[in-house]
Amino acid sequence: MHDTSTAMTIVATVAAVLLVSAAALTAYRVLAGPSTLDRVVGIDSLVAITASGLAVWAAFSDDTTVLPGIVALALVGFLGSAAVSRFRVRDDR
Repeated sequence: MHDTSTAMTIVATVAAVLLVSAAALTAYRVLAGPSTLDRVVGIDSLVAITASGLAVWAAFSDDTTVLPGIVALALVGFLGSAAVSRFRVRDDR
């Protein structure tokens, strides 16, 4: 049977691989998005993926000093999305 440290390492590795693949797909959406709104949603998703990566690191390393960074990223992501949705100019069709 595996000990807790090995299990946590496996879970953190799987989570990191999934987050990196999600970030790569989202980066493609940001670069190839046909509209500004697609790019904004992609950037917001990248912020959420970054916050999730920090949360995985905090759980893996038992380091709680990154928690204010996670909260700050969540706040910046929310305020950025709210500002863009409020003041967005429509794309030409």
